[in-house]
Amino acid sequence: MQTSATPYIWQYVPLALQILVAIGMAGGMVAGSYFIGKHKRNKVKLGAYECGMDPVGDARGRFSVRFYMVAMLFILFDVEAVFMLPWAVIFRRLPAITGSRYFGFWEMLVYLGFVAVGLFYVWKKGILNWSNDKADL
Repeated sequence: MQTSATPYIWQYVPLALQILVAIGMAGGMVAGSYFIGKHKRNKVKLGAYECGMDPVGDARGRFSVRFYMVAMLFILFDVEAVFMLPWAVIFRRLPAITGSRYFGFWEMLVYLGFVAVGLFYVWKKGILNWSNDKADL
């Protein structure tokens, strides 16, 4: 039985085709929107802000620190969900893995306790109370 050896580069042909199709589709969509879309030049469209707001004041306005704190808190509680989902999936099998019936339960309870302490701290600091914020957002 004789087998013909194909060059190694031929293994990349499907990837190259996929990249070419993706580039072709993206280019086709941009070209289609250019040819089909309306092109009306007027004072509003050529203005600095197309959103309808007049540019007033300094462009380097200050944001409240609470904006960034809430963003970090969102990431923190999002990570909490990432840790809880695998635990919930294997919760019934944890006694066979750890050897104890309640080890996984107490482990998650301690974790949720740490998260609750963090939430209580943030709440008491007033980070979640946006009504007292004096800075303009």
